[in-house]
Amino acid sequence: MFEKWITSQWTEIPMVLLSCFITYTVIIAYTRFTGLRSFSKMSAGDFAMTLAVGSIFASTISSANPTLVISLTALATLFVGQWLLAISRKKFHWFSRLIDNQPLLLMHGGTMVEENLRKANVTRTDVYGKLRAANALNYEHVLAVVFETTGDISVLHSEDPEVKLEAEFFENVVGAELLYHSENVNVNTRERAAAAS
Repeated sequence: MFEKWITSQWTEIPMVLLSCFITYTVIIAYTRFTGLRSFSKMSAGDFAMTLAVGSIFASTISSANPTLVISLTALATLFVGQWLLAISRKKFHWFSRLIDNQPLLLMHGGTMVEENLRKANVTRTDVYGKLRAANALNYEHVLAVVFETTGDISVLHSEDPEVKLEAEFFENVVGAELLYHSENVNVNTRERAAAAS
């Protein structure tokens, strides 16, 4: 039993190398055909695609089951499906809204949006960690923190108290109306900056 876990037949190694080379080459060819969008992280579907391709690739080169032909067919199906999905999302707005998660505003100025934190299953500690990673030094600099459709957290910050946020950048962001109380300037940021001066 120990030998089965550690060793293998020498005749299997050339097949592993061949499978790896062929599968890797085919993935590159599929990517060239469908575009780099195949491995982006702009939507939940993109993320699932990346995981599925990686899983099939690993299974194909590490064992005889699934066979090489079955694996390449599965990969082709995934890439074509991703390509059709991207076209449908671009052409039909309702379809995009149906399959994509909506981004959530988690924080504006120094104020956490508790309802959206609960929806995203994100804690204040998670947000503080992202603020540190983005080099946001204090609440006065924070304009907005957004939980993106991919699960990433974007931190928008600036030292300019008069900076304005482009409303178009926040279309479809749940809670974005909290950012635009007065001339599209974050109220909390302006008030904190005024109090500090």
